[in-house]
Amino acid sequence: MSDWTAGYVADIGYTYGYYKELNPLRIRLALLNAGIEPPKQSTACELGFGQGLSAAIHAAASDTQWFGNDFLPSQAAFAQSLAEAAGVPAEFTDESFAEFLARDDLPKFDFICLHGIWTWVSEENRQLIMAFIRKNLKVGGVVYVSYNTQVGWAQIMPLRRLMVQHTQRMGAPGEGTAQRIRQALQFADQVIKTNPLHATANAQVSPKLQELLSQDPHYLAHEYFNRDWQPMDFADMADYMAVSKLEYASSASYLDLIEAINLSPDQQTLLAQIGDVALRENTRDFCVDKKFRKDYWVRGARNLNPVQVIESLRAERVVMTKPRGVISLVLEGALGVADLAADVYDPILDFLADYQPHSLGEIEQALSSHEKIGLQEIVQAMFIFTHRGEIQAAQSDQATEKAQAACTRLNQHLMMRSQGSDEVYFLASPVTGGGIEVTRFQQLFLLAYQQGHTQAEALASLVWSILESQGEGVSKYGQILQTPEENLAELTERAQDFLRRDLPMFQGLKLI
Repeated sequence: MSDWTAGYVADIGYTYGYYKELNPLRIRLALLNAGIEPPKQSTACELGFGQGLSAAIHAAASDTQWFGNDFLPSQAAFAQSLAEAAGVPAEFTDESFAEFLARDDLPKFDFICLHGIWTWVSEENRQLIMAFIRKNLKVGGVVYVSYNTQVGWAQIMPLRRLMVQHTQRMGAPGEGTAQRIRQALQFADQVIKTNPLHATANAQVSPKLQELLSQDPHYLAHEYFNRDWQPMDFADMADYMAVSKLEYASSASYLDLIEAINLSPDQQTLLAQIGDVALRENTRDFCVDKKFRKDYWVRGARNLNPVQVIESLRAERVVMTKPRGVISLVLEGALGVADLAADVYDPILDFLADYQPHSLGEIEQALSSHEKIGLQEIVQAMFIFTHRGEIQAAQSDQATEKAQAACTRLNQHLMMRSQGSDEVYFLASPVTGGGIEVTRFQQLFLLAYQQGHTQAEALASLVWSILESQGEGVSKYGQILQTPEENLAELTERAQDFLRRDLPMFQGLKLI
């Protein structure tokens, strides 16, 4: 009997994460910064979509038609159920890469994305992925790919291999993947406690193990315990992409675009002297000890002149997607922690605190009296706060209106689901064309608010009735509250925060 899993973990599902880099709207700022005209987005495809939450949200929140595949049937079914709940014509299947490649009924795509796939599949599947891109990506189209880098994982690779060997050689027949992973972690912890020379000589090993010990086995299974796990450097990736006529456009990790917080002056000078893109990116990764790359690649890039870049940047729209009061001016880059200049960044954030979309040109004009704030500073602010998820690109008003009904249907489905589960903590915004982080309690408060409950006490009472019926309690400082009075008091306090701080933002983002 053939192994349909191809060495990939199949008995434990992936987490229900949302990945903002997969939002086609987010491509625009990165490409404009690189002087490249962004493609119009009408069709998109995600290869290996996990639970498919990102793809389903993007299908609901924009007029882009989405397709995708993931070889686990349960995950494909979940993704398709979300599309059906939203009422959008997305298509998510459980085909292998080979089967998906063989199809002749797929459209040409403006955007093909792979998040957390490339490092974790075999060379055969990598070749199938590249063949799919060659066949199905439009000229001018964009590919997003993320992958582990060799330089950043060099110290950790022996630890990972040791744990995988434990699961393969010591796991008892019939034990599930999650149990075998826990046993492998315990074994690795025992090894580290003997002070092995490898851990002494490689300072990243022990802290990395402590990080792994605290993480969800569902995430660890797919991140570390597949048969295939091949970090590679940028030059190797560039060789794969060149076969499909793709050229590097930009990092999709916006913070990488701000050199001053990541590279010393000497390093910046050195990199500026390297004309070869692959060697420059490899050298940069070496300087910052890069562990995970997120990159945009373009087939047939159309370059813009400086005037076109400036005018296009001014036309870009953004919206604040975190409460203004929680946004910090402390920034961490590869060189360490830095304080952002309050006289530059506070006015920008304050202007966006109405939770309405604004163009960068509108921000520039409104803050024209501030001598230190120009378009360059505004764009840099967008890199910083978009990277952290505190600001996101915004669609046109027409696109927002068109996506509203599908987002409302999907969000209602997800909020109803939150009554019995905390697995999904994102909702779809027709303003951003993507996902917004919304905790389970915030979703339950939104449900209660929709039912006409506008006072904190009423919101808390309704949410408590849902939790109490399932034998649940609210956690505070790591402890589950025991009495109804304690739970209601904590929920009332959270409901007050929701009404004061969260609700205006959620309304501006049109989540309900």
